[in-house]
Amino acid sequence: MCCWFFLRRMGPVLLLWLAVCLSGSWAVDKGNFKTCDQSAFCKRQRAMKPGESPYRALLETMELTNTRLTLQLINDNNKVRLLLELYRLQGNITRVKINELKPLKPRYEVPDVLIREPPTEPLSLLSQDENGVVLSLGAESQRVIVSARPFRLDIVEGRDVLMSLNSRGLLSFEHLRMRKDTFSYKVTSTVASVWDNIKRVFSSQADPEAENKEGTDPANPAETVKEEEEKVEDGMWEETFKSHTDSKPSGPSAISLDFSLPGVEHVYGIPEHADTLKLKTTDSGDPYRLYNLDVFQYELYNPMALYGAVPVMLAHNTQRTMGIFWLNAAETWVDISSNTAGKTVFGKMLDYVQGSSETPQTDVRWISESGIIDVFLMLGPTPRDVFSQYASLTGTQAFPPLASLGYHQCRWNYNDQEDVRSVDAGFDEHDIPYDFIWLDIEHTDGKRYFTWDPHKFASPKEMLQGLLDKKRKMVAIVDPHIKVDTNYKIHNEIRSRGFYVKNKDGGDYEGWCWPGNAGYPDFTRPDMRAWWASQFGYDQYEGAMENLYTWNDMNEPSVFNGPEVTMHKDAMHESWEHREVHNLYGLYVHRATAEGLTERSGGVERPFVLTRAFFAGSQRYGAVWTGDNAAEWDHLKISIPMCLSLGLVGISFCGADVGGFFKSPSTELLVRWYQTGAYQPFFRAHAHLDTPRREPWLFGPENTALMREAIRQRYTFLPYWYQLFYLAYHTGEPVMRPLWVEYPQDPATFALDDEYLLGRDLLVHPVTEEGARGVTAYLPGKHEVWFDIHTFQKHNGGQNLYIPVTMSSIPVFQRGGSIIPRKLRVRRSSTCMEHDPYTLYVALDNQRTAEGELYIDDGHTFNYEKKELIHRKFSFANGVLSSVDLEPNAQFTTKSWVERIIILGASKPSMVTLKTADGENQLEFDFDASMSVLTIRKPGMNVGADWTVTLQ
Repeated sequence: MCCWFFLRRMGPVLLLWLAVCLSGSWAVDKGNFKTCDQSAFCKRQRAMKPGESPYRALLETMELTNTRLTLQLINDNNKVRLLLELYRLQGNITRVKINELKPLKPRYEVPDVLIREPPTEPLSLLSQDENGVVLSLGAESQRVIVSARPFRLDIVEGRDVLMSLNSRGLLSFEHLRMRKDTFSYKVTSTVASVWDNIKRVFSSQADPEAENKEGTDPANPAETVKEEEEKVEDGMWEETFKSHTDSKPSGPSAISLDFSLPGVEHVYGIPEHADTLKLKTTDSGDPYRLYNLDVFQYELYNPMALYGAVPVMLAHNTQRTMGIFWLNAAETWVDISSNTAGKTVFGKMLDYVQGSSETPQTDVRWISESGIIDVFLMLGPTPRDVFSQYASLTGTQAFPPLASLGYHQCRWNYNDQEDVRSVDAGFDEHDIPYDFIWLDIEHTDGKRYFTWDPHKFASPKEMLQGLLDKKRKMVAIVDPHIKVDTNYKIHNEIRSRGFYVKNKDGGDYEGWCWPGNAGYPDFTRPDMRAWWASQFGYDQYEGAMENLYTWNDMNEPSVFNGPEVTMHKDAMHESWEHREVHNLYGLYVHRATAEGLTERSGGVERPFVLTRAFFAGSQRYGAVWTGDNAAEWDHLKISIPMCLSLGLVGISFCGADVGGFFKSPSTELLVRWYQTGAYQPFFRAHAHLDTPRREPWLFGPENTALMREAIRQRYTFLPYWYQLFYLAYHTGEPVMRPLWVEYPQDPATFALDDEYLLGRDLLVHPVTEEGARGVTAYLPGKHEVWFDIHTFQKHNGGQNLYIPVTMSSIPVFQRGGSIIPRKLRVRRSSTCMEHDPYTLYVALDNQRTAEGELYIDDGHTFNYEKKELIHRKFSFANGVLSSVDLEPNAQFTTKSWVERIIILGASKPSMVTLKTADGENQLEFDFDASMSVLTIRKPGMNVGADWTVTLQ
């Protein structure tokens, strides 16, 4: 949500802010956000030339223990020493840390993102000489080669270099220093200079070669720093952007490191950007920026920063998948270059014909404003291995309540309790299921969160009880900016406890947001987070009930009158500047809120919290969405690669505002967006306050029917969605995934981002072109088959298939060899369907086999952790369909049964028999010879039992 409505309400006093936010149109004003040239540290770092690295490794300082290697690096230009730490971690991960050996004060190291201190495995020294050292990484002849002059680190497997660090010589580490124009610095530097001269005289008398050595006492490397020779550039000690000045009390502290990836042409990840799935080279423009910002109606297909930042990149080719996790929460820029960028398909073919020996290579450079270098190299080799490796570091997607996988109805804002009642009744009247209705900021008492407007929402429990009676739920927004008002309990408690972020002068930091003047709680503090969590308790949050959940918006944090619409970098979080923690802020808000929803039930109920800002690890706390999009076809299209990118870095619970937040969609666009959203993980319609109402029944009976059908399809697949999220929770595998994840050796899949897979078994190619009469979908797998889920038409894999479409078409295919359980009795909400029967869709492969799974629990508590669940495996082979228990020690029962089995690609049997613990009996069936579809009716067995169905 942007600052438009706030400014309109605040009147002429803030007309200037209106101009800043809107700039005359509903579009991003790029002038409000920095380019690399306007970010002093990015500009400095980007000016470095490759191949001129001043760093070398001091091999005589190497120490090798069973768990790590340490080694000092020296910058030959200024004699500053760094400490390199290298760890071999369990699961084929290598960790590299670089920090100043003895900084003037501690540099920030990101806490709370890793789920634990990663367990290590032994390192062993293979060889060493004056040029470097070789270490064994254990697995499959993997080695680390550390070269001394210049410093370089290569990870090698057999004869292949998997990845190189500092191979282009772009390592940079701006050491902390005293400012030259201060008295203290002059005294310090003068004393140091005199002391250096004294030592030099005496040491040269004892050792005539001493002047040719590296300097002085390695235990006090600060004495060797030649700061008088270092150039002071604009923006190192103070930086101004528009009307805002960053005081930079610690001076320059930027870090950077380059990575080379031989054999790689495709890299992905580093969300959030409104761009293609495959990341582009940045040689001719800005790097990709990672800096959480409230960007008003963002522009597409550029590297501008958006609401969230996950500093994880995946690299993929036909032989291997790898990942780079750059653990740094400061403003970060990522440059990408490639030796094959810009070559046409013809050019690449010509290289092949002419026998060009140039190996494709992608080079990546990470640049951060501060902190240390702490990077995890996830060496795969398969996509699933990388997902598992990253999950072992930052955790997996939170397992959501089943209802949150249903449909969500939202707008800014439903006006009052009567409006909520009317919209709720409208869904029943038009036979459209939904699970959650949402309230935006207008539900509060004057933008005071944890409150209700006393006139419009005078009886919140009555409203919530009305929803609960229909087994539905509500989400209310709680933003992290707090109205400065001495009559507001939340503000008074935060201020009295000293929990607000401070400004550089020590006072409470304040800025403009929805309530007007607002304070910003310091969520980096554990005691602040614990207090915040307590405010969701039923004894604190007046009007709350168990079916009220939470939405955290504006948590980048958004500060309307701040630099780049966010917090000043020199604001203080206790002893740390905001610049160090900026990208963590949204994660901490999300975490504290999720913990509050869990604690209010005594740890029994799973929370549901939606966040706009996020970082690595945010997947542990709930869902995200792609922010303030627009009702435009290109925004519909971009929702696919944006969510695919998030899934690759662990955040599976992703969606986009159906219909677009800004502007008003055409009826065609709205229908197509419902059809797309129904097959994306988080399914919510949302709209701006100034747009016309757009509930699904307001566009005529024909379009209502189309949107109803899309939503109903979503509900039939809820068992499959739930199983996929259970798998994501256990493994880190994305729910919504690019085709190359399942077909890693098929180059035709590597850049596809207009279609995707849900799990392994559903391929979705939404219609995202205006006026489309057909789409072309790539069906992967040369030896596989795919079945249209609507017509049951069978198609061979390994082809581009043209599919004629009408307005009712949603091209979705089930993979041959899979079994997908569905519930076809769609009711008003997912909870109403809890005990309903299942239909099993068995799609046979070319070997006439298939398998799948079904997961069931109570849908809302953490009792699955106590093995209160059902997890079944279905298999079809040799004419027998069987169900076996994957969790034989689990304790859970269900009333649901199997009411139908549909086998695609079948032959007609003469008889079908069911065998259970109660005996054996024959089943009725129909066979459609034209489509080779066998339908077995009313088998009737409990879905949680052991059974077999035999075709004879």
